[in-house]
Amino acid sequence: MDYRFVSVRKADSIVHVTLNRPAVRNAFNRDVIAELTDWAERTRADKAIRVAVLAGEGSVFCAGADVEWLLASVDYTREQYFEDARALHAMLSAIDTLPCAVIARIHGAAIAGGVGLTSVCDIAIAADDTIFAITETRIGIVPAIISPFVLAKIGPSAARDRFITGMRFSADDARHMGLVHAVVPLHQLDETVARYVKEVLSAGPEAVATAKVLIRKVSGLTPEEAAPIAAEINADRRMSAEGRAGMNAFLNKQRPPWTK
Repeated sequence: MDYRFVSVRKADSIVHVTLNRPAVRNAFNRDVIAELTDWAERTRADKAIRVAVLAGEGSVFCAGADVEWLLASVDYTREQYFEDARALHAMLSAIDTLPCAVIARIHGAAIAGGVGLTSVCDIAIAADDTIFAITETRIGIVPAIISPFVLAKIGPSAARDRFITGMRFSADDARHMGLVHAVVPLHQLDETVARYVKEVLSAGPEAVATAKVLIRKVSGLTPEEAAPIAAEINADRRMSAEGRAGMNAFLNKQRPPWTK
């Protein structure tokens, strides 16, 4: 996969995906969105990939929308705004629903759309000096397209605060509200990402994909509503070849086949 603004490096079952526009702090434009969407769809079809690590080149992870792109959109028609919205949603949804685990390596800053990108990653690891913000209201608009993905991570209470004020918040604040899962010094960031990659690879690849589906299906349901869905998924996994192999390895004190 050769892209202009996104670099992709695959090593065995791990793919490293890096936003590569450091001169503009890895800001989004139509091309970046299209390239990330294409990468996600190609990755969905590649059954060999078990982990994707998403990062940003240069000083920050992602600073949101490109200023030049915003300037060009000032005179858009309503339909053009809809087109951009559909494209951004499609990109976020494509990453959010990937069957492999997606790990975000976050440093410097994640602003506006950068928070949206963080939200669609399964595991987010941030350097302790990273700055986060959802700044759309400060320029008179709202974080509409990223909102369902961000809300799924931080909930409506934190969203009321961050969406309305647009104020900056720290990596520790992001961890406390559930946006990120680990906060470490910058010099430990790659080591921590590698540790999480190792943990993901210890899990069955089909089980990982199914766990992601399970979360989407039962989130927001009552236990009673979730019970039949959970029971069906549980039975399917227990009867699957991977599930049987994993259980057999566990009971016989052996390594499961996907770790060999």
